[in-house]
Amino acid sequence: MLRLALYQPDIPQNTGTMLRLAACLGVAVEIIEPAGFDVSDRHLRRSGLDYLDHVAITRHRSYAAFDAWRRQAGIRLVLATTAGSVPYTTHVFRDGDCLMVGRESAGVPEAVHADADARVAIPMRAGLRSLNVAVAAGMMLGEALRQTGGLAGPWPAPGAVG
Repeated sequence: MLRLALYQPDIPQNTGTMLRLAACLGVAVEIIEPAGFDVSDRHLRRSGLDYLDHVAITRHRSYAAFDAWRRQAGIRLVLATTAGSVPYTTHVFRDGDCLMVGRESAGVPEAVHADADARVAIPMRAGLRSLNVAVAAGMMLGEALRQTGGLAGPWPAPGAVG
């Protein structure tokens, strides 16, 4: 199963959007604290609507705790970053990867960059800074799931009316 890691999220609405995305795509979520808002179930329920019952969420008290957990489990960390060296569409994702997005306000610190097994970027027009973190997560998860055969189905036959 793929995982989506949210590094110290700042904005509850973006977090709610990514939780809903993960629920719909069958992806587990790792929330790395501290967050810029209360990540209690009550507050997450408000931002994630009724989708929280459909997503596996694990909270990690710190990046160090998350990193120790993922290393012990043998989980590869793929960081989405504007400083990525490979376009996300050419990176080879593996089932079990953990895709990490950074804080909306600051990304991730250099130490997290150094710990990542891969750093991927979404190619964009010159002069533009970055995409919304939830949009970036959706694009990368879609590609990772496509590559690993993890997109939910069954889908209607081409040309069928749904």
